[in-house]
Amino acid sequence: MSGRNSSELHALCSAGQPFLQPFWDRLRTREALTQSPFFPAIFSITTYVGFCLPFVLLDLLCPWVPALRRYKIHPDFVPTARQLLPCLGQTLYQHLVFVFPVTLLHWARGPAVLPAAAPALLPLACHVVFCLLLFDAEFFLWHVLHHKVPWLYRTFHKMHHQNSSSFALATQYMSVWELFSLGFFDMVNVTLLECHPLTVLVFHVVNIWLSVEDHSGYDFPWSTHRLVPFGWYGGVAHHDLHHSRFNCNFAPYFTHWDKILGTLRSSQAK
Repeated sequence: MSGRNSSELHALCSAGQPFLQPFWDRLRTREALTQSPFFPAIFSITTYVGFCLPFVLLDLLCPWVPALRRYKIHPDFVPTARQLLPCLGQTLYQHLVFVFPVTLLHWARGPAVLPAAAPALLPLACHVVFCLLLFDAEFFLWHVLHHKVPWLYRTFHKMHHQNSSSFALATQYMSVWELFSLGFFDMVNVTLLECHPLTVLVFHVVNIWLSVEDHSGYDFPWSTHRLVPFGWYGGVAHHDLHHSRFNCNFAPYFTHWDKILGTLRSSQAK
């Protein structure tokens, strides 16, 4: 019976592999790009800016399309060019001056060997969820510490709070220390769970999207927190409350750590 259960579990875990294999095979044919020292920085920037652009366009349209205001956390707020451009410039500068040299050093150690087989869909999804849960816990502790210790806040985290009303391009408006802390958490988690390289890419895409959505200033009917049941996920209004009050909702995504430590505040009570 145990052998049968084991084979059934293996079959279930492998069920999504044919679905992902053609995509993975195509990525492997572009190994010159994916193994390039430029790829991590280019991938990160293009994914981030690509997710920010729709919200930037919505902000530009908002004065001309009043119906959009019903979905904005702050209906009368529209970020100006003097707010948008420094945020974009900071992201590009940090990736060029800090992120790229680190990836270059990592690349110099030798290229990673890409496996021939794609991951199965179920293990990929489980690893992405586990990575998000680990990242949520790690950043929660980092975030609380950098708010409770005044020197840490002034030196490393205050920059991220310069825009009290958040907008998409303000997501990565942060100090180099904060940027590298988040990157360190990402890499530790995927290494700890021994994630497939495709899983790593998917996790980074999901993580970037969720962080941009949390700072976008828009609460749509299809926003992530409306899709996750039981109030487990905070969402954009939840994180916006942190930016306005500073002393609550420290977790980036989920709500359980703030519930446990008594720092959860409802956006409805704002």
